[in-house]
Amino acid sequence: MSFIVHGGRPLQGEVKLAGSKNGTTKLMVAALLTDEPCTLHNFPSIGDVAITAELCRKIGSVITIRDGSATIHTPEIKQNKVVELSRRNRIPILAMGPLLARAGEAEVPILGGDKIGPRPVDFHLDALRALGATVEVTKTSYLARAPQGLRGASISLPFPSVGATETSILAAVLAKGETTITNAALEPEIISMVKMLQNMGAIIELGANRDIYIEGVSKLRGVVHEIIPDRNEAVSFACLAIATGGEILVRGAIQDHLITFLNAVRRVGAEYRVVSGGIVFFRPGPLRAITVTTAPHPGFMTDWQQPFAVLLTQAQGISYIHETIYEDRFAYAEDLRAFGARISVAYECPAAQCRFFGKKCNHVAAIEGPVELNADGKEFHVRDLRSGMIDIIAALVSKGKMRIEGVDEIDRGYERIDERLRKLGGDIKREE
Repeated sequence: MSFIVHGGRPLQGEVKLAGSKNGTTKLMVAALLTDEPCTLHNFPSIGDVAITAELCRKIGSVITIRDGSATIHTPEIKQNKVVELSRRNRIPILAMGPLLARAGEAEVPILGGDKIGPRPVDFHLDALRALGATVEVTKTSYLARAPQGLRGASISLPFPSVGATETSILAAVLAKGETTITNAALEPEIISMVKMLQNMGAIIELGANRDIYIEGVSKLRGVVHEIIPDRNEAVSFACLAIATGGEILVRGAIQDHLITFLNAVRRVGAEYRVVSGGIVFFRPGPLRAITVTTAPHPGFMTDWQQPFAVLLTQAQGISYIHETIYEDRFAYAEDLRAFGARISVAYECPAAQCRFFGKKCNHVAAIEGPVELNADGKEFHVRDLRSGMIDIIAALVSKGKMRIEGVDEIDRGYERIDERLRKLGGDIKREE
């Protein structure tokens, strides 16, 4: 499946954000913690959600999806060993906590997801071990046992990993006793999950210095919960508006979730206007070069640097992106060069050192602009979800007509992206 894109025109209008990809899949797993129905509103229709639904159904969930809402009901755990799925993402490891809590044993397939370098899976497994589980890793799966149930513990994360924080919370809410998670991630998607679990009957407190305190309970109940809008979508549409010289109202964008990005928008010479129901993004004049450094929330999110890189190709001077979350996330630079971008990647840290300092990881990109992007007649193959969205944004900014192959990878995280872009004036069509 492919997209044919004819770029070079400003995008105008308004677009409504879908429910958060990163939030929805975790909430679906949280629903496994109870034998009562859980209903999620603002439910997106994307590939990662379909993979998670397959996992939940194999475990024993009955899932009903209708009119933008989904009800997940898991009256009993029918299968606590799910070692094969038709497609893979990173979600199965999160299901280990609920499975251990309700069945005493869990086996899930090795992680998949975006191809962006190693993931700190050990953080997840160490958290489960701290809570009393025995864990082993086979060639194809993770296997954990806690026949006497999980027990509260002190979990200190070496880095505020989002996934490891979620694993710790999901495993601790039904554990016996109290759990403290230090150096936890506090992304909006995690806070949304905490709110959902609280409404299900969990006892969770947020402390200072990235601490989370959990008092285990014996049972959780069903809940109705609203999924937060996707802040990665918000940034993608914002960068499209600015890079193409258009103006887009991103309906559903929440200022609290985007504060660091909004500051970067203003520093680069673009503008935004917070209105009722969303945020308007536009470019009043020339863009200027800046440096951005990715960091755990509330810092500049690692998933934001890819669309922002396209925007920086239109800025005057040399901009820098310093990636501090993943050690190898600039594979998309090759695609941008094919569009005519002047971008280089190196391992030397700028003035602000990070955990990759001295390790020779290619985690700093220099982008010189402005350049007129042009990929007329070229064909691109999607590398992963975020790089695929880069290809789309660059194609819409670029002059000429091009083909993007493998767009089912983009469908994993962006709902009906081609239809929504056409409503903004983008010349993009899907071919089977």
